Amino acid sequence: MYFLIVLNLILKSLAIIVPLLVAVAYLTLLERKVMASMQQRRGPNVVGLFGLLQPLADGLKLLIKETILPSSANTIIFILAPIITFLLALVTWSVIPFGADMVLIDLNVGILFVSLFLLWGFMV
Repeated sequence: MYFLIVLNLILKSLAIIVPLLVAVAYLTLLERKVMASMQQRRGPNVVGLFGLLQPLADGLKLLIKETILPSSANTIIFILAPIITFLLALVTWSVIPFGADMVLIDLNVGILFVSLFLLWGFMV
């Protein structure tokens, strides 16, 4: 029984995270194409038809890049800081309802929760 609850939570999380990340990737592609148009150059159009696979190529490039750790930096903080930032940005989406019964966490203080994260983001 507990396994089904955890599986349901994971599937709901993925149903929010995956479309969000795909939308951001293709909005970045759109931005790059608009910037190329403004600068009168071609823009990203090499990978796939009209460059539609460019976000996948960018993601693959990001995954296979070599991680460079500065010798004078605190290694744990250097690695955890981007992970924590990314997770905090995604946690904010957990209280936003996408439909009548399509919310990951149903908090009675959802607006307060989102406001807190936005305020904390502006302060940091």
